[in-house]
Amino acid sequence: MTSRKGLFWLLMGVLTLANCQTGAAQGKKPKVVILATGGTIAGSAASGTSAGYQSGAVAVDALIAAVPQLKDIADVSGEQIASIGSQDMNDEVWLKLAKRVNEILAKPDVSGIAITHGTDTMEETSYFLNLVVNSAKPVVLTGSMRPSTAMSADGPLNIYNAVAIAADPTAKGRGVLVTVDDDIHSGHDIVKTHTTDVGTMASGEAGLVGATLFGKQSWYRVPTCVNTAKSEFRIEGVTALPRVDIIYAHANMSPDMITSAVEHGAKGLVIAGVGDGNMTAPSVDALKEAIAKGVVVVRSSRTNGGIIRRNIELNDDQIGTVASMELNPAKSRVLLQLALLKTKDAKAIQGYFDRY
Repeated sequence: MTSRKGLFWLLMGVLTLANCQTGAAQGKKPKVVILATGGTIAGSAASGTSAGYQSGAVAVDALIAAVPQLKDIADVSGEQIASIGSQDMNDEVWLKLAKRVNEILAKPDVSGIAITHGTDTMEETSYFLNLVVNSAKPVVLTGSMRPSTAMSADGPLNIYNAVAIAADPTAKGRGVLVTVDDDIHSGHDIVKTHTTDVGTMASGEAGLVGATLFGKQSWYRVPTCVNTAKSEFRIEGVTALPRVDIIYAHANMSPDMITSAVEHGAKGLVIAGVGDGNMTAPSVDALKEAIAKGVVVVRSSRTNGGIIRRNIELNDDQIGTVASMELNPAKSRVLLQLALLKTKDAKAIQGYFDRY
């Protein structure tokens, strides 16, 4: 039989053990998975000052090992999705990446995902994920302008910041994010603006979502476009995306580019129009013929700034075209591909461009 004094100490021991276990649980680091796709951030050059390099040469485990400070902020693991330069990014890898993101984020113990990616098409991949990720948990892309072997390589700190943001509960509900050069961009807005400058990424008139300094975030805004968990786009069971081509408008533009794209199987076209989304009169006539054949056409602008509104440069209602709103040609192509999985009705697709 246990004495009162013995019972007291037994209960105290149980409470102490419970408190210790609670403290351990509270001190548990957030779990972040890094998905690697290649790019300059995983590039390797012959020397620290070489301008040429091989993209995607460094595996994800080596990228993680190069930033030992990651263990201080998160429980980090990595998976290799692809090992390509982002100029070779394609629909197949997009679908593979997005499906894996959704699988991982469905696990209750995962706090967020960081994705290493080349900068050339990062604006397209981040926007694609912004439309098809099914979770409000943080998904953060990062990359670099210098390969991992370069003098003053920018990749390690970018990876550190990406993991810190992915582990940050205040990053939830902001859509897919991109962090480079201490800035935090929305996947909806980010564009690449320079061929080699480390500060190549910009968000134009929309502005930054926030900033990060050695893993400490300051937030400026929450993107208002529909994204991630609130998006109606889903890719479960999708094995391919419709072909959508971008046609670059210019002086003396020939309509042959439009007719050729349609003849080669384009289901949608995005016109990177001059100014406010315009093009030559013969090209407009070619668009009318394409639309009559069931091809959906979106008017965007090659200027990479401003908003393409309906019925200003051209009469969209009369022609049957879709106005891209603030989306540039590259992002317009992404949204049109997903929209075509649902409908070919130009009015319905205009609704997507208005909301997303």
